Amino acid sequence: MKVLVIGKGGREHALADAAYRSESVKQVFAAPGSHGMKDVATIVDIAADNIDGLVEFAKKEAIDVTIVGPEDVLANGVTDAFQKAGLTIFGPTQNAAQVESSKDFAKRIMADYNIPTAAYQTFSSYDEALAYVEAQGVPIVIKENGLKAGKGVTVALKMEEAVEALQIAFDIPDNQVVIEECLEGFEFSLMCFVCNEVVIPMEIAQDHKRAYDNDKGPNTGGMGVYSPVKKITPEIVESAMEQVMRPMAKAMVKEGAPFTGFLYGGLMLCEDGIKTIEFNARFGDPEAEVILPRLKSDFIQTILKVMNEEYVELEWDDDVTVGVVMASENYPQSSTKGAIITGLDTVDSRIFHMGTAFKDGNYITDGGRVLLVMASGATLEEAYEKAYADVHKIKCDKLFCRNDIGKKDMED
Repeated sequence: MKVLVIGKGGREHALADAAYRSESVKQVFAAPGSHGMKDVATIVDIAADNIDGLVEFAKKEAIDVTIVGPEDVLANGVTDAFQKAGLTIFGPTQNAAQVESSKDFAKRIMADYNIPTAAYQTFSSYDEALAYVEAQGVPIVIKENGLKAGKGVTVALKMEEAVEALQIAFDIPDNQVVIEECLEGFEFSLMCFVCNEVVIPMEIAQDHKRAYDNDKGPNTGGMGVYSPVKKITPEIVESAMEQVMRPMAKAMVKEGAPFTGFLYGGLMLCEDGIKTIEFNARFGDPEAEVILPRLKSDFIQTILKVMNEEYVELEWDDDVTVGVVMASENYPQSSTKGAIITGLDTVDSRIFHMGTAFKDGNYITDGGRVLLVMASGATLEEAYEKAYADVHKIKCDKLFCRNDIGKKDMED
């Protein structure tokens, strides 16, 4: 079989790696991919947003199945185009991808189908949004509607933060904001293989969204992650499946937007039960880089069986995985390009390339989140020690990382 992975970041590197390990796969292509993915994929110089070019390539190469990484490509209708051309693709249609591309769409479905989530209202006017925030008080959560690459969310603890977030949001023409109550609890990520009403859960991970240690600083696309999460028991997972993931898949079918692909549930375990923070229409990043390496079942065969609406029992490695993101200085406000990275050939951990380029024999920075260092161990402590030992071997004066990925779980 031939597999095409669309995208170029760390998530796509992990998807390509999982496909490469599939016994039924002869060749993996990545478009546009990156030099760092060459260990598992043939790089194809076609941009992820060049949908016509991707369709033509898939037809020419007789690609058996295509897997989509980035959310913006899904929102732009890549699945619809592939399906129209008679090509097999694992990813939601443009209509179904609204579960991520429109926060208001997702919240409306959750409200209509009694899927537990934070109370909310959507606003298109700054004055109305401000009046609502002043009436509700802080803390409060302000989310810009639409795709924001894991950002565009402000957890405002002070009124000044809320006002600033609203000003930034409404400086964008025709923007909307979804304003939610601020939930308190333990956050975790639950990803599922989905086709219509068939929903197969994966192992749990916990992402660390804030930029700095001890959950300080602005929200990011994710600064590090670990899997599994001991606090989230099998009973809690089943409760999340019963209350959130299966009902959402069924609701999408009823809404005329059946979902096929990776459905991501960003969930919170609160005192009064599980609440849904958000849904994404694709695999989480950096979650992919610690979950997929633990998957012992054949990744591609699992996708094909799910697309045939078969239920699959997944096998997982018992090891714990820890992934530490090395990001550009000042991320998420800005990113760097061209800073030389050394030491990658000295590490024992798996390196996933999130935002690198290759020039004159050196890897260089080429984005906000640049590398993910992933280590595994029999315990969280062992995986943590291995990951950070290798992080310190990698040298680049333009990179920083959090030093506490998984540490809170070790202390609890």
